[in-house]
Amino acid sequence: MVTLQLRQLSVPPGHRVMFHDVTWQEFEAILTELGEHRAARLAYSQGTLEIRMPLPKHEKAKVIIGDLVKILLEELEIDCEAFGSTTFKREDMAQGVEPDDSFYIQNHVKMIGKERIDLKVDPPPDLAIEVDVTSKTQLDAYEALKVPELWKYEDGKLEINILRDGKYIQSEISPIFPNLPILQVISQFVEQSRNIGRSPALRAFRQWVKQQIS
Repeated sequence: MVTLQLRQLSVPPGHRVMFHDVTWQEFEAILTELGEHRAARLAYSQGTLEIRMPLPKHEKAKVIIGDLVKILLEELEIDCEAFGSTTFKREDMAQGVEPDDSFYIQNHVKMIGKERIDLKVDPPPDLAIEVDVTSKTQLDAYEALKVPELWKYEDGKLEINILRDGKYIQSEISPIFPNLPILQVISQFVEQSRNIGRSPALRAFRQWVKQQIS
């Protein structure tokens, strides 16, 4: 058997590497070895580990969507705790995932001041966001961890997935923002940010939200 160190592994931006028959202990060791300050994203499901390296296009979309969500929450005066790309995992389910962004909204009070998460005790995030997600492994992990709402953004389109009886179903409406056309408006302002820049697009979005409220 040939053993390689993770530092010998190079994943080009926009690519992913899959490993099979990875034990939970190996997954934990890989998380420790890679550390928290890294560009790569990991997902683990029932012994299959995916390591992916995002493109700059992915990172820009991730950031702008997270900014749009924060503006929505601020203007609607909805409290939240933002947990970014925290690793959410449960050994008893053999599942682990790192979303592009995540928010505690309904359960935000329980997460105030939390620096470590134990999903045996703590709830999963109320909203997770993934950009350019094509891996079924990640979807399985989110379902197993019972994340209530998952947004997937790919090819200029937003998809809202709502957990029902342990499985995701696509929805035209976000339960967190039921009175707003989230599917259309998020995609619209992400595209607008590409054309006029991040800051003008965010200012325009904030103004749009104010108009909806009034």
